[in-house]
Amino acid sequence: MHLDWTALGEVAAVSTGVTVAVVVVFALGVLGVARAEGARDDGGGVLGFAQAGLCFLACAAVVAYGIYLIVPQFH
Repeated sequence: MHLDWTALGEVAAVSTGVTVAVVVVFALGVLGVARAEGARDDGGGVLGFAQAGLCFLACAAVVAYGIYLIVPQFH
């Protein structure tokens, strides 16, 4: 049995990087919701909800792309 350790390392590095990126983007979305909730008391909050919506949309796109790669019927 032969293992391509370089390919395994690349997959592990990319997986870790994408995971960290999605977590950071999701956290920015939660921050946007928190800012919008805080600004709601002042009568604003549109910018926070826009930030949150874009961040959550980006997270959903990454998840959808991952599902597309896994399910062979989508190819």
